[in-house]
Amino acid sequence: MTTLAVRQVGPPRLTKGLDGAVRLDWDAHRALHPHPSPLTADQLVALCEEGRLHGRGGAAFPFARKVKATADSAVRRRKRTVVVVNGTEGEPGSAKDKVLLRGAPHLVLDGAALAATALGSLEIVIAVTDPAAAVSMERAVAERELGARARVVLLPERFVTGESGALVRGINGKRPVPPGRKGRASTSGVDGLPTLLSNAETFAQLAVLAGLGPQRYRDVGPPDEPGTVLLTVTGAARFPAVVETATGAPLGHLLDLCGARAGDGVLVGGYHGAWLSADVATRTRVSRAGLKAAGGALGAGIVMPLGRRTCPLGESARVARYLAAESAGQCGPCRLGLPDIAGAFAALVDGYDTAAARDTVRRAARMASGRGACAHPDGTARFVLSALEVFAPDIARHAADGGCGRPVLGVLPAETEARLRLEVDWSRCDGHGLCADVLRGTVRMDEHNYPVIPPGPVPVRLEADARRAVAVCPGLALRLVPRAPHDTPASDSSRLSGAGTPSRSVEPSRHTAGTAQVPHPP
Repeated sequence: MTTLAVRQVGPPRLTKGLDGAVRLDWDAHRALHPHPSPLTADQLVALCEEGRLHGRGGAAFPFARKVKATADSAVRRRKRTVVVVNGTEGEPGSAKDKVLLRGAPHLVLDGAALAATALGSLEIVIAVTDPAAAVSMERAVAERELGARARVVLLPERFVTGESGALVRGINGKRPVPPGRKGRASTSGVDGLPTLLSNAETFAQLAVLAGLGPQRYRDVGPPDEPGTVLLTVTGAARFPAVVETATGAPLGHLLDLCGARAGDGVLVGGYHGAWLSADVATRTRVSRAGLKAAGGALGAGIVMPLGRRTCPLGESARVARYLAAESAGQCGPCRLGLPDIAGAFAALVDGYDTAAARDTVRRAARMASGRGACAHPDGTARFVLSALEVFAPDIARHAADGGCGRPVLGVLPAETEARLRLEVDWSRCDGHGLCADVLRGTVRMDEHNYPVIPPGPVPVRLEADARRAVAVCPGLALRLVPRAPHDTPASDSSRLSGAGTPSRSVEPSRHTAGTAQVPHPP
């Protein structure tokens, strides 16, 4: 991760002192933030209720209810509790938690320690995927002399690693993917114990709330959503930054602060969020209620303006393919529905059978929603459906002209660990279609019944299927080759050239992904 600048609108709270320091050690932290007074579980619940503290990891669940559920479960089961700081931040466009973990680790630990004391917890676990954040938190644990009462766990960086069930599995030494059956960490989490689990910003907000008290905490922001919020503003922004602002601030002002134009749209809430048109975005206020009313979501506080230089459909298709590749691949909606969505979106980029492709996206999104082992299919459906609505004029232009005339710059990060790509020997291909059957949603057949092979690398999760597709090709036309250094995992599909009798060569995609000349978030 490239460290982003920290910007503030109004007096800082969470980012106090970070504008002039890389990291606040124990002494520097205590000079800025008071030591929170110990609280009982009931007092902690009352504090969070009065401060209207909600989780800042995406779901915005009332924190008081999490604390009470964990405390009640511990009493009922006669078990000790565990406090988990979720610092994994799997969203490619988010950096706010990493900024806190790297720069203000003691503020996060203040909140976690306050909760652990109130609940009588066995230990505090800080789960991260960023090595630099792990080093910072380990130093903070040592500086506070917490010993065995706190530990840092480094997990693999995947989009689904931060899902609560996947996180608990990872901490317990298992593969960090969502469990097949949904459960609550407050009932059975780390080592089967009642677990209070929330993200890094939430615990930092708890520390600020305890230090200021509910009345002063509510001095900024609207009455129903008091306090400040951290936003990661990247995308096409000239000055990408993690911004702390009072809740309810105009989104247009924050875009101006970061040198960003809404352009064709603004993605809010990350890849499980939604697109807003430029007009709507500039009139929207940054709050859960404000963004929901606009058709978006605050989510994890991600704001990604698209600008006007890149192809909106191509960018959305890259993300759709990334989300399909980043799923755990263990339930039907993820294994079948998300590849269908990605393949249909690639067809929209090419202007290929647009009406059918749109219907496929809508149908697959509808079938995926509410049926997955976790919320990944639901979030993906929200993203693609909002893209269909906001970019409807672009879809019509691609259908009429075969494109919009703009390249895909990769403004939205969608990197994977893919190592191989598919290649076709067109002198051997007879269009049997077995590769499309095996790699459903990744390979499709064109109007001449020849395969359309995505130019990007094959997602790691699909490598086994790709090898099977190579093995079943009767003409021995399909092969896997190493990913070229310049390859990007774009969704942009290459189409066969010519009309009537198909050509055996591949025409370069009209939307070949290039290297973005914009700052990339982690």
